[in-house]
Amino acid sequence: MRFQFILSEIGIGLRRNLSMTISVVLVTAVSLFLLGFGILAQKQVGLMKDYWYDRVQVSIFLCGGDSTAATCSSGPVTQAQKDQVVADLNSPQMAPYVEKVYYESKQQALDHFKQQFKNSVLANNVTVNDMPESYRVKLKDPKKYQTVAQLFAGRQGVEEVQDQNQVLDRLFALLNGLAMGAWAIALVTLSTAVLLVATTIRLSAFTRRRETGIMRLVGASNLVIQLPFILESMIAASLGALLACLALGPVVQFVIRDWLAGKLPFIEQWVGMNPLDFGQAGNALYVIPILFATGLVIAGVSSFVSLLRYLRV
Repeated sequence: MRFQFILSEIGIGLRRNLSMTISVVLVTAVSLFLLGFGILAQKQVGLMKDYWYDRVQVSIFLCGGDSTAATCSSGPVTQAQKDQVVADLNSPQMAPYVEKVYYESKQQALDHFKQQFKNSVLANNVTVNDMPESYRVKLKDPKKYQTVAQLFAGRQGVEEVQDQNQVLDRLFALLNGLAMGAWAIALVTLSTAVLLVATTIRLSAFTRRRETGIMRLVGASNLVIQLPFILESMIAASLGALLACLALGPVVQFVIRDWLAGKLPFIEQWVGMNPLDFGQAGNALYVIPILFATGLVIAGVSSFVSLLRYLRV
């Protein structure tokens, strides 16, 4: 009987404050969607860092026929100059800094370029002579880039020494900024959801103050009186979390996995919401329980705190 009574009270409360309940659902959905998007953005940045920082960190580009750098004034790099670069990279002086050295020929550079930009018009307009030879150096400590750069920068036959981590850091800083922006907006909207839930509970408690008074007189406990109000807000929050998850799935799949991945083909790992996707990136379904838990906690706590003050008879 008590369980049926609580269910009936929940139904009455939801019907009486339908517009407010819908508002709670929508605000909660928007805030949790932004929260989930921020979590996935951070996950994506983490995947990219793990992938790229574990690979090439310094590139030593050699002079080609079209190079305009001052160090290339004598023409393309000679075999003697290439041998000297390799000898210096493998010297005892570089042993504390260099972990591994990769040589990339013009043809290999062209093949990698076409693979990375296979959906771009550039892939069909670049020839092997347009690509530079290079040595790709993986460092034991990426922070020691300057040590390698000082040794090879300005050397005849070397067009440029590039720290790819610096380029990646700018990209990751931008992505982190977008993620933090989503987190900030989510925080604001979650605060709005808390205030809206509290206002809805106060309104519901006020409209049902007579029923509450009768329940007090017949000896109902605080839990029995408060539980319908708390469950009402938690149901609304659950619906909002469900809407957020339903919206997050298509955004991840079509915006990130399809559109953005097509624009950035050189990034090989992406988050996904496909439950069958357990590949390199894995799936991002772990955000679903986080969103539901966040919504339920916000609704439950804000309702309980509001009832402590506004449900007195």
